[in-house]
Amino acid sequence: MRKGQIYEAEVIRCDYPGRGIAPLEDREVGIHGALPGQKISFRLTRKTSSKCEGLLLEVKERAQDETESDCPHFPDCGGCLYRTLSPEAELRLKEDQIRRMMEQTVVSDRPWFEGIYDSPDHTGYRNKMEFTFGDAYKGGPLSLGMHKSGSFYDIVCTENCRIVDEDFRRILSAVLDYARGTNLPYFHRLTHQGYFRHLLIRKAVYTGEILVDLVTTSQANPDLGAFAEAVLGAIPAGTGTSASGGRIAGILHTFNDSVADTIHNDRTEILRGQDFFYEKLLGLSFKITPFSFFQTNSRGAEVLYSLVRDYIGSTKDKVVFDLYSGTGTIAQILAPVAKHVTGIEIVPEAVAAARENAGLNGLDNCTFLCGDVLKVIDELKERPDLIILDPPREGIHPKAMPKILAYGVERIVYVSCKAGSLKRDLVPLQAAGYRVERMSLVNMFPGTGHIETVCLLKLPPVLSGISEPPAESAGSHDSV
Repeated sequence: MRKGQIYEAEVIRCDYPGRGIAPLEDREVGIHGALPGQKISFRLTRKTSSKCEGLLLEVKERAQDETESDCPHFPDCGGCLYRTLSPEAELRLKEDQIRRMMEQTVVSDRPWFEGIYDSPDHTGYRNKMEFTFGDAYKGGPLSLGMHKSGSFYDIVCTENCRIVDEDFRRILSAVLDYARGTNLPYFHRLTHQGYFRHLLIRKAVYTGEILVDLVTTSQANPDLGAFAEAVLGAIPAGTGTSASGGRIAGILHTFNDSVADTIHNDRTEILRGQDFFYEKLLGLSFKITPFSFFQTNSRGAEVLYSLVRDYIGSTKDKVVFDLYSGTGTIAQILAPVAKHVTGIEIVPEAVAAARENAGLNGLDNCTFLCGDVLKVIDELKERPDLIILDPPREGIHPKAMPKILAYGVERIVYVSCKAGSLKRDLVPLQAAGYRVERMSLVNMFPGTGHIETVCLLKLPPVLSGISEPPAESAGSHDSV
């Protein structure tokens, strides 16, 4: 077995996150995107004493569960992994991946894994997309879409993407036509020269309102009125209602002169309308701005947050800490019967939105603080009865974990967008005496390799509430 050689094998299982496992001689090779039951050819790209990895070259024979993909961009576009699986087969695959992984860590003497909940929608479910300008191949015409699978530079024009609705696709095509008409180049990631960078589109599922934001450098000054007219022309009657229920709420232009290949907001101008819209979840209203965090599957988020509400149990007369609270969605869903809810979030714009949304929903028992959980938690005078953890992909900061554990609350609900981080964080949580009572998955991103995990941890009564609160710090949190 030699690195660089091409081999053929049958995939025997799929490990999280989306790595098909194929036996080769006396080793196992992980191949991203390969499915159990497929017979494939792959190139061995890495061989160490502990790990072997390969690059999928060709599917020689499909798995029994596979069908034709419903998307013409699959598998060239790197956004989806499972577009050839039926919804039922995808659920089985994802459930098997997470269950096997968690069984390696969870310590429990009772049944704890409760399976997977599906998204209400499998197509057109995303309420936000960040498309990238580039070229489909070096020296090719200007393109707009998603990065090609396995490539940092090539862009697949995803004008028929299946995980967004028709409004997204029409706007993408109209903006690409406009951009090509200017003859201006895209921003080159190596030379740091060029104008067009990204197209951000957000759409509220329940109100139908759409925000369109063109992200560019400041290296040119084209007619952006023509850009706005192109967007309005993509939606019938301009600000009217499309067949997909959408109407333009705002058209924006964001300047980003950062060298990083991410959407960074140096400054945003409103070209038409406003820079926000409203979305509804579980009877509450939320104001969404271009860069505020909000779950990208609105109807799937209702499934997720209903599960969180069920797992946390009664909040009546309880003090709840919502750590890593984002725009305060979970905090506000729990607030109506709670005594008080405190949310901590490091992104100032998200905190400002959370405060405004709490007022919009008539909730006066929510407090949202801006800062790093690691630091802000030292300054809190209240002692929580319950804790919600919904951290970013990297999970809980190792130095923040002892401070959270010191409260000794009876129940913690951990919401994870990266199951590997949850698995790691379960180690100190269980070492402190917590036990996994319940765990479920929510298929928030059908067709992709991503999955949300919700875990309820409980502390035995003899251990709960006995710890001292975290020591106070002389520092102060930011105020928005």
